[in-house]
Amino acid sequence: MLEKEFERLYLKLRADFYQRLFARVKEHEGSLSATEVFCAEVIFLLKRPSIGEFANFINISQSNATYKINSLITKGYIKKTPSSRDKREYRLEVTSKFLDYYGLSSSYIRNVMTKIHGDLTEEEALHLESAIKKILNELEK
Repeated sequence: MLEKEFERLYLKLRADFYQRLFARVKEHEGSLSATEVFCAEVIFLLKRPSIGEFANFINISQSNATYKINSLITKGYIKKTPSSRDKREYRLEVTSKFLDYYGLSSSYIRNVMTKIHGDLTEEEALHLESAIKKILNELEK
């Protein structure tokens, strides 16, 4: 039963993400393709990866990764900054333009959490938070 409910939650979150993603993907100059959104999202999730780390994570060549990254830089969604440890290496970061596009600055999560808190007791909310932390710890292993 727990596995089924977790899968339902996971699929609902994915479906909502894709619905919001495709609502934002527009066919005009400077817009992002779905592939570009996924690449920028991976860069965001990896927390300042190098170009090589990004390429390895999505299993593409470094030259293909560089091509994708340069397109995202040109459009203003990604920036490269020199590594503090090795000035020959660059770290990738998403820009505020991507965060706005991606919806992280929106109130979606805040609205969902407000509704959940309205339905839960304080003790239930603490149990939910604890369970989410345990799930995250397991997924991050």
